[in-house]
Amino acid sequence: MSDVFKALVDPTRRKILDELSEKDGQSLFEICARLAMKYQLASSRQAISQHLDVLEAAGLVETRREGRYKFHFINTAPLEPIVDRWLRRIPKEPE
Repeated sequence: MSDVFKALVDPTRRKILDELSEKDGQSLFEICARLAMKYQLASSRQAISQHLDVLEAAGLVETRREGRYKFHFINTAPLEPIVDRWLRRIPKEPE
């Protein structure tokens, strides 16, 4: 769970996840273009690629290669333990 929190602490990584949740299955080029247009974020492709590596290591992004292209997909499964812990907590019965 700590990898997920570390990945989510960075605002650029949260914006990447926002973009993937809006349009899943994007290439690095598409993600960079959307971040530049929507947020005026002028990060290099290398910087965005490093952010994607952190998100992938935390399990929040999965990739699929098709020829020379690599497509990125959001994976919300690592968020489930967080939701379960704090939002779906079953109240204890009073004793």
